[in-house]
Amino acid sequence: MDIRNEDSASGGRYVAKVDGHEAEMSYSRTSPKLVIIDHTGVPDALRGKGVGQALALHAVEEARKGGWKIFPLCPFFKAQSQRHEEWRDVVN
Repeated sequence: MDIRNEDSASGGRYVAKVDGHEAEMSYSRTSPKLVIIDHTGVPDALRGKGVGQALALHAVEEARKGGWKIFPLCPFFKAQSQRHEEWRDVVN
């Protein structure tokens, strides 16, 4: 699955296009070392295909590469982070 980053000074989003539909995970940057994942949007047509999970894993990988932590405000991301103890190095 191809996921692209759309960044701005104050935040951004990760976007996955699948079968002509777009899913996203948006975030706000509170400091150079902390981002808040605040929303995950997956269209009904993509539900159950692992798109949200792929976006969450992408966010974790980006945090590891960038050396920052994630605060999970989004209920979906928070639930995923509780299921994945291996993400604890980057999820607050």
